[in-house]
Amino acid sequence: MAGVRSLLVLLLVFQSSCLGFRSPLSVFKRFKETTRPFSDECLGTTRPVIPIDSSDFALDIRMPGVTPTQSDTYFCMSMRLPTDEEAFVIDFKPRASMDTVHHMLLFGCNMPSSTGSYWYCDEGTCIDKANILYAWARNAPPTRLPEGVGFRVGGETGSKYFVLQVHYGDISAFRDNHKDCSGVSLHLTRLPQPLIAGMYLMMSVDTVIPAGEKVVNSDISCHYKKYPMHVFAYRVHTHHLGQVVSGYRVRNEQWTLIGRQSPQLPQAFYPVEHPVDVSFGDILAARCVFTGEGRTEDTHIGGTSSDEMCNLYIMYYMEAKHAVSFMTCTQNVAPDMFRTIPPEANIPIPVKSDMVMMHGHHKGKIETESKDKTPLLQQPKREEEEVLEQDFHVEEALDWPGVYLLPGQVSAVALDPKNNLVIFHRGDHIWDGNSFDSKFVYQQRGLGPIEEDTILVIDPNNATVLQSSGKNLFYLPHGLSVDNDGNYWVTDVALHQVFKLDPNSKEGPLLILGRSMQPGSDQNHFCQPTDVAVDPDTGTIFVSDGYCNSRIMQFSPSGNFITQWGEESSGRNPKPGQFSIPHSLALVPHLDQLCVADRENGRIQCFKTDTKEFVQEIKHASFGRNVFAISYVSGLLFAVNGKPYFGDQEPVQGFVMNFSSGEIIDTFKPVRKHFDMPHDITASADGTVYVGDAHANTVWKFTSAEKMEHRSVKKAGIEAQEIKESEAVVETKMENNPASSELQKIQEKQKLIKEPDSGVPVVLITTLLVIPVVVLLAIAIFIRWKKSRAFGADSEHKLEASSGRVLGKLRGKGSGGLNLGNFFASRKGYSRKGFDRLSTEGSDHEKDEEDGSESEEEYSAPLPAPTTSSS
Repeated sequence: MAGVRSLLVLLLVFQSSCLGFRSPLSVFKRFKETTRPFSDECLGTTRPVIPIDSSDFALDIRMPGVTPTQSDTYFCMSMRLPTDEEAFVIDFKPRASMDTVHHMLLFGCNMPSSTGSYWYCDEGTCIDKANILYAWARNAPPTRLPEGVGFRVGGETGSKYFVLQVHYGDISAFRDNHKDCSGVSLHLTRLPQPLIAGMYLMMSVDTVIPAGEKVVNSDISCHYKKYPMHVFAYRVHTHHLGQVVSGYRVRNEQWTLIGRQSPQLPQAFYPVEHPVDVSFGDILAARCVFTGEGRTEDTHIGGTSSDEMCNLYIMYYMEAKHAVSFMTCTQNVAPDMFRTIPPEANIPIPVKSDMVMMHGHHKGKIETESKDKTPLLQQPKREEEEVLEQDFHVEEALDWPGVYLLPGQVSAVALDPKNNLVIFHRGDHIWDGNSFDSKFVYQQRGLGPIEEDTILVIDPNNATVLQSSGKNLFYLPHGLSVDNDGNYWVTDVALHQVFKLDPNSKEGPLLILGRSMQPGSDQNHFCQPTDVAVDPDTGTIFVSDGYCNSRIMQFSPSGNFITQWGEESSGRNPKPGQFSIPHSLALVPHLDQLCVADRENGRIQCFKTDTKEFVQEIKHASFGRNVFAISYVSGLLFAVNGKPYFGDQEPVQGFVMNFSSGEIIDTFKPVRKHFDMPHDITASADGTVYVGDAHANTVWKFTSAEKMEHRSVKKAGIEAQEIKESEAVVETKMENNPASSELQKIQEKQKLIKEPDSGVPVVLITTLLVIPVVVLLAIAIFIRWKKSRAFGADSEHKLEASSGRVLGKLRGKGSGGLNLGNFFASRKGYSRKGFDRLSTEGSDHEKDEEDGSESEEEYSAPLPAPTTSSS
């Protein structure tokens, strides 16, 4: 009986068919649509192949609008790799929500079980061997592979098809019969990867969990008999009864942890804390701890939501010449060995109730907030108004070499009075699970302070290190600010202190707040303080404190305590003034406001600096659950939302917001490398933005590209077309009282556009457009008449050539249409402003008004050279 059960479980997990002489195409039930009639709800599926650059492309693999009618339905669909050449998958982005999907698996194979648009995959996924490439559940965040690592597909040895399996557990979300388009987006590159990724699946097939049993262990172990593999990520999977899953490499009776996690948290691929290599002769071991409490019947391993699973997915890489794409272990070859398993494997990981992502078929669906997520104080624009506003957009400065500096963990970035970039990093120290005990006392003091300079001053143009300091001072750097006098204000979470430093002095700190290595919550102690802000007018010091205190503290310029405010969040709807890790500060001096990145509450709170009165909250669904850092300049608020976890599906990105309304006006991501945990952000008055990443050990530079967008509006019966003019800069109404000098400079360049009191008659508009054309034609006729009189009949061919040149300029280059811009641009003293045709390339290139070149369209910005995508 155990053998039969094992076979059934293997069929459920691998979904491979071995039906002997009968063709699977003749026996499997499937849906025979030859085309994919995507629902309107299936955004992104109508264009499954998306070019990225000359070497990279994306695949959008989605269910083609399905509606399951029974719980525990497994649907499959396939997509052929759009190239016969070898390619490598380097990025996985889930497009699903646990509200509708229990889990997804992505397989690679050469022959899917069906050629239909989708089918019931409990009857088969692939006819040949199916390799698991990716697994997702419980709102896990995206998975990106390390640099130089990819799953090999296509070519002579790689899979030709992707098969997506989606398990719909509880179908109560489909009561409205909507169409589901869940799936996953892949980033692929044709550039050969030196290291090939693979998946090692450890899975129990015969575990029985007796009803009412408090603790049940499920053990798996296998001998490893392949070339060395290097483990870099892991994922655990059980259903509701799972308490903790742990995986180990056992070598010479020594247990080395691969990964340990609660399966009730988002089932993402978590990076291993320390690199683990597995060699020939090692043993791979895993244990799942279950409880049968609350069950009235025994629970078996199976594929339905009432069954259980014990799975550990190990993601690894190997040298390309020895690579094996998929391996499994379903046995326990060394049961006696588990007598010496580390005790941690049997200790459940405590999970806060607000961290548990319950699915409907486990404990009933958690009701989500129905409150409006738009920021407070946001005023909707009236439809009748002329919408003329600055479209502020930032893009990575691809020619800036600072991205390759590679310091230690970048904890903070700031700008000094000379607009140089200042970086605060951790050198060879790392903040991990061993850094602090349960009372927040630093446990690695024996390592000594960081022996290298932790503060770097970087030239903003060429990334040259201009100055460095901070050697042998800090243990775990965190926050950084620079005051008007150029002094550095920094925090150290290990020391639990705040320092004021003179960058030009070697005499030591000018001021120290807090007690060294002593966490506390009174007026003289901090507990892992995160950031500092210094009022440029009064010198008042504000400190966000911090990871274990939920408060903002205020000190005089000399360091005397003045006051504090804030308390720990309670419940799912935190009130104003409640914090869950106040992580970053930004002063808005001319409005006397201090804004706080309330990290774990995923919001920004702003307060009056004098009365501490709450002013506004800025919160958007696109923030996800975290806001890591903020920066304010010239009416704009910049933010990064950090690395997603705890079910956050939103991408890691930067935000540009109108401070007055809280409206998001732009989002941005880097091209070179990728955000992993963007930890801090700073912006300059000219719109340059720097982001420091604590996991990627990288700093990116982004620059602004100002565009004025005249949106389509209806006024007095006239429908205006959408026009984009890169030369025009229009007044931005960012604040109630714009007092910034930078804004004043911008306003000096502005061309104010005022709304008329009444509609403009159509006849007047037509007349104004016709008059210049008539005048132009009259000038052309006059020139022709004068030349014909001056030169006579012998010059007729010259006149034709001259007219051809004029008409050529009127029509534009290679075009049958009239382009007045090209004609006037070729005449010195004329501006082409207002005459450029709409550019489909979206160029923001600044044009030279006196450039008379007709050999190319000078208003089209040159495309940057293709860059290789990296992790």
